[in-house]
Amino acid sequence: MKDFDHLMSVWQGQPKPDQLSVDEVLKQVKKGIRSITQKLYWSIVAMVVTVAFAFVVTFFLAFKSAVTTIGILIVLVTMLMYLSLMVRHYHILSKRDATLNPAEYLDSLKAYQKNRSKVIGWFYYTYILLLSAGLAMYFIEVLEHSSLTFKIVTYTSIGIWFLFTTFYLKPRMFKNEEEKLNLMIDRLVRLKEQFD
Repeated sequence: MKDFDHLMSVWQGQPKPDQLSVDEVLKQVKKGIRSITQKLYWSIVAMVVTVAFAFVVTFFLAFKSAVTTIGILIVLVTMLMYLSLMVRHYHILSKRDATLNPAEYLDSLKAYQKNRSKVIGWFYYTYILLLSAGLAMYFIEVLEHSSLTFKIVTYTSIGIWFLFTTFYLKPRMFKNEEEKLNLMIDRLVRLKEQFD
């Protein structure tokens, strides 16, 4: 019995976890979401401008080869798919308010993170591959009268760009956003556990 009392005193002597301020946590979560949505917003704006430019090139410039037109159409459709995905993510993140129902917001944030990880995983590779293939097809006609050396440099550059964005840029870019989401989810989970 003496050991039990000693164990209880040690257990009760453990420091209590810091109590989180509801206002502070919600303010930090809103700030983090605002940061992600602003980044998405400007990415959407840049993509809309790029899509408009690709549209003009596709439908207002005359190309001799159907392969070139198909290449530009592949680039255009790929960018439209990525644009629709970004707009969807923007709406998911910006439509809810964390202060109205933090528990529901936490669930929606977890669902968003899970869905995003799954979709981004396969979609990003498809996006880069289609974009690279479309550019390669576009350059067939554009580089028709160029030297062999210039063609090799151009196609090698496309390959290097594909490898760079796939294996260097993508992991860093999405890891940063994933860390922000994990931090916000962790804060909301701790806040929820504080009141359970």
